[in-house]
Amino acid sequence: MLPLVLVLSFLLLPVLEIMLIVQVGQALGGWPTAALLVAGLLLGGWLVRREGRRAWRALNAALTRGEPPERELGDAALVMAGGVLLMIPGFLTDLLGLAFVLPFTRPPVRRLLGRVAARRLAAVQARTGAFPPGMTGPGGFGTGTGTGPFGPPSGPAGETGAAPRGTVVQGEVIHDDDRP
Repeated sequence: MLPLVLVLSFLLLPVLEIMLIVQVGQALGGWPTAALLVAGLLLGGWLVRREGRRAWRALNAALTRGEPPERELGDAALVMAGGVLLMIPGFLTDLLGLAFVLPFTRPPVRRLLGRVAARRLAAVQARTGAFPPGMTGPGGFGTGTGTGPFGPPSGPAGETGAAPRGTVVQGEVIHDDDRP
């Protein structure tokens, strides 16, 4: 379903943008429409630069504090996506890009996209049956029994507290460099 929606959006978006530009051009004239598109590009570039710096500083501050930068990463991704949309000529992409970039519209967009992603992840989980071994949920490793994605944790000498599996052969390693 999602690939069909993406294909249709990539096909329909340019058509809608051109239709809207023509409508605005007929209402305002060619030069004012071109000036609006250039002004949107310049304003979008300035806004992305400003909000991108803010998002970068917030991301660095969260990492410095040792906190997981979930919100900050979401903001940075939205600012980048908004910047791309603002650089595409057209009024619809400019409106969507502004919704991704402006600081007062970004949190609701971030929450909405988070809910959509959670629903998609739940659908994938329901379709496949469960998360892969060692996974407890989105991005979480372990099953709560002390095992990680690579097996149980080991001690300083590789001891796991249990007998090793398989055949153990006692021996000594001899290097050719040690011979006289």
